[in-house]
Amino acid sequence: MRNKAFALLIPAAVLLSACTTVEPVIKDNGPRTASCAEGGPDSVAQQFYDLRVAQPTQGLPDSSTLAKYRPYLSDHLYQTLLAANGNTKNGAWRNGDLFSSLAQGPTVASVADASTIPNSDAHNIPLRVDLSRDGKQWQDEVLMIREGTCWVVDDIRYAANWSHPGSGTLGQTLEYEKK
Repeated sequence: MRNKAFALLIPAAVLLSACTTVEPVIKDNGPRTASCAEGGPDSVAQQFYDLRVAQPTQGLPDSSTLAKYRPYLSDHLYQTLLAANGNTKNGAWRNGDLFSSLAQGPTVASVADASTIPNSDAHNIPLRVDLSRDGKQWQDEVLMIREGTCWVVDDIRYAANWSHPGSGTLGQTLEYEKK
């Protein structure tokens, strides 16, 4: 009798568990303290590069330019750029483009489609960016992270095959300039 009751309990438990839905836990890289741009990681990255191409700047962006970039930048990257503006050293990037491998910066930028990324639950996604200027073509990589419900730029990896006045990434360059 005891085995019969147990034998009936297992199929009932399996049947009931099939009726429940499990919502995925979406983790993020922390809350967002500023407004953000709409879209997925590739869309937000493309919007950022479109702004950069339309309104190019050399060296560290000033506070009004940083305000324009704010919806596209992670809290950490934004705060690091603000702090770098207060640093008097800032030699390596005083006259160059901080956001790409080429000191003159790009005139065309095309961000890779994030649909090629197999993990749709990711909360940080590196995306290739095809850049060009005056016949020079190169690729850099932009690291997109999720802050709250927003996708934002957290770092840029300089991936071109020519020498670079800073380090391998924007974050490393800003850290080096702090010293």
